[in-house]
Amino acid sequence: MAAAALTTHQLIAQHRPTLDQALEAIRTRAYWSPHPEHPKAYGENGSLGMAEGKAAFDALLGTRFDLGQPGTDDWAGGEVSPYGIDLGVTYPHADIDVLLPAMKAGQRAWRDAGAEMRAVVCLEILKRISDRTHEFAHAVMHTSGQAFMMAFQAGGPHAQDRGLEAVAYAYVEQVRTPDNAEWTKPQGKRDPIALTKQFTPVPRGIALLIGCNTFPTWNGYPGLFASLATGNAVLVKPHPRAVLPLALTVQVAREVLAEAGFDPNLVALAAERPGEGIAKTLATRPEIRIIDYTGSTAFGDWLEANARQAQVYTEKAGVNTVIVESTDNYKGMLSNLAFSLSLYSGQMCTTPQNLLVPRDGIRTEEGPRTYDEVVADLAKSVGGLLGDDARANALLGAIVNPDVKARLEAAAGLGEVALASREIANPEFPDAVVRTPVIVKLDGAKPDAEAAYMSECFGPVSFAVAVDSAADAVGLLRRTIRDKGAMTVGAYTTSEEFEQTVQEACLEECAQLSLNLTGGVYVNQTAAFSDFHGSGGNAAANAALCDGAFVANRFRVVEVRREA
Repeated sequence: MAAAALTTHQLIAQHRPTLDQALEAIRTRAYWSPHPEHPKAYGENGSLGMAEGKAAFDALLGTRFDLGQPGTDDWAGGEVSPYGIDLGVTYPHADIDVLLPAMKAGQRAWRDAGAEMRAVVCLEILKRISDRTHEFAHAVMHTSGQAFMMAFQAGGPHAQDRGLEAVAYAYVEQVRTPDNAEWTKPQGKRDPIALTKQFTPVPRGIALLIGCNTFPTWNGYPGLFASLATGNAVLVKPHPRAVLPLALTVQVAREVLAEAGFDPNLVALAAERPGEGIAKTLATRPEIRIIDYTGSTAFGDWLEANARQAQVYTEKAGVNTVIVESTDNYKGMLSNLAFSLSLYSGQMCTTPQNLLVPRDGIRTEEGPRTYDEVVADLAKSVGGLLGDDARANALLGAIVNPDVKARLEAAAGLGEVALASREIANPEFPDAVVRTPVIVKLDGAKPDAEAAYMSECFGPVSFAVAVDSAADAVGLLRRTIRDKGAMTVGAYTTSEEFEQTVQEACLEECAQLSLNLTGGVYVNQTAAFSDFHGSGGNAAANAALCDGAFVANRFRVVEVRREA
């Protein structure tokens, strides 16, 4: 273990103000972020600028990423960028029987450090990650297929915000109970009974983070930092196509822990050989007491059923729905929906899939619009947004894997195509697979159509579903959330009565609702410290990012009583 270079006083002096601001932000739900969103904000005070970040990323290509972990028995890799670059990085493959005991060894000192010390160490990790945001952005871009600006923002400051948010919630829950208490019970004429009581937040054990391909840092940081801040060691098992961003994260965490006088093995990486599939093996190890997972419903369900020794937090899949009943800003609605359907080629768990439109049409400030007109106008809006190839590349990014491409190509055979997908060339990355969204018209009353719109079709595929009435749309919305889950719901209406109907449906079915978005906020985006990502109350996810429930069960409080 390296000699301590970061003192408790230094860490608290530097990071306690940020922690306090985060605590205030989650209390008020107001906008706040300590992490700049603009690339030009970096390059001073120790942070990497644009050129330095790109150079740092380039220097990683083709290298062996040695973390100095115990139990390394091999090297694994194989990441190929969706933009066509072979990353050529290899990572330590672990002998789990050696690594897990080494991780457990450092937990006592980490537990005894207390909630505040753990929080400021986590904030130091986040600060150093923030200083390397440009490097991380390229790592996220070339493992997820996100366009650079999205990789920079979502993989950088927005992910860091979500990590900090988790630390803040973890701190709140741990300090809810005092460290010590004096307890006196009167006994009438006899002497009172007096006890001193000590309360210690005790971690569950080793946490397993199972990373995802599309948002390795954004979806990974909440669980990683929630577990670490509550005293648990964390084993990071990245998606095999998106190892580098989380390997960099582990590297930074291990450096900070060592400099602060803690065992760096509190955070470790578990890379896997091609086709090895170690997640099931790790998830059922008795040492693993917490699991955070983002990915397919099938594996999420398996984890919930089989990892019985662990507290399992899953974000799985859902079928996100938007109801269009009426609007007083028709062009704004179309523009907002077009952007939501196009961003990152629809490869977000929050992207709308089903657009429910009454077959008799809708009311607008420009007069009535039929179902066919609404769908045609939306198709035209998407086409206009993506008509310029340079702008399209900046919005769409690249298709993350062949399965998404196959679903996109198959969708055209499910119904009448209102907007055909087209291929776009990326001059900078000629091997990138870039496709615009497809919009397919379906009749909600036909059973064969139901098989399509009631199944998740992850990627740039949307179904414009004709329903008999707005009331039927709400009924279908309820059934979709109940049977398939939903990360997001959107609705457009000028009727207060219908707005209340949709709101009540989402309250009862426990789904997050966005109403009448026509400006620069989109249904598939959420802001840390203010918005909840998922609800934890429907089939799409059993946890919300981030609330008290996401952190409180990662530790227990153990009491020691003594007679005074």
